[in-house]
Amino acid sequence: MKKNQVLIGALLCLTASISWGAMFPVAERALMYIDPFYFSFLRYLAVSVILGILLLIKEGKNSFSLEGKGKKLLFFGTMAFTVYNFLIFAGQDLLGHNGVIVASIMESLMPMISILIMWVFKNARPMKYTIASMFLALIGAILVITNGNLSFVFLLKDSILPILFILIGVIGWVIYTMGGNQFNGWSTLRYSTLTCILGTAVSAIITFLATAMGLSVPTAEVMQSIYGEMIFMIIFPGAIALLSWNLGIKLLTPINGILFINLVPITTLVIVFIQGGSLSSFELLGTFLVIYALIQNNYDQRKNLPSRVEKLNPRKVERII
Repeated sequence: MKKNQVLIGALLCLTASISWGAMFPVAERALMYIDPFYFSFLRYLAVSVILGILLLIKEGKNSFSLEGKGKKLLFFGTMAFTVYNFLIFAGQDLLGHNGVIVASIMESLMPMISILIMWVFKNARPMKYTIASMFLALIGAILVITNGNLSFVFLLKDSILPILFILIGVIGWVIYTMGGNQFNGWSTLRYSTLTCILGTAVSAIITFLATAMGLSVPTAEVMQSIYGEMIFMIIFPGAIALLSWNLGIKLLTPINGILFINLVPITTLVIVFIQGGSLSSFELLGTFLVIYALIQNNYDQRKNLPSRVEKLNPRKVERII
């Protein structure tokens, strides 16, 4: 893996993670006026249109062909743009103000979940330094969010259902992230666009059914009151973060790139600080641990890749790189 490729991939994953870290505080205000179903559906409806136009301009109408991969695209799109978005925001909304913190913490579980999935279903044991880095980053993220008061974790037992929603949503995004490896011959824009369109179509069906069962349709006044939040959610955590994440993951591989998700709670904390909060020693220590884990993992990855390549045949090498 070339140094420039690692640097670009890291910057892309960093961009996406920071955008998502800002997502939860912004969503908190929006969810005061609109339900999670319409919030998620309308957001990615707009993102689908933006990405669709970009794909048409850049690659032409033939790029919208599914090439016999429609079922896979539908599955991965549903995991990301229906399961993840519906459940994580539903869980955040049910938890109220604490939902911002809980959702950030659960995002930090993504690296651990990806390790388990790769290990159990693909028999791909990660390198020891990657496991160590992920545990270290997770500890740092928890220190930041809980401010060293781990009793916060035990208070969550009274909110099992919304926490379960968020956890399932996080698993959905991990599956989507790992699914990109099955479309190596496709551009990042194409994979992102087609999965977004198909996943949003599933969200539209679910939202329509929920509306038929009594879910309120947001009025023009409601949409006007959250206009700024929706624009932000569509552009930054939506289109920009999606493209940055998928391309960054392609460059770094899922196991290494997903480590950057630990920056989500750090970003959430920074926003709280900007709004008038203060940083404690626990928060500073946690921030240092996350940054150190990211740098150390990338360093070990570059240092150990040559020795691994010598032991593998060309096809396996291609999968790693």
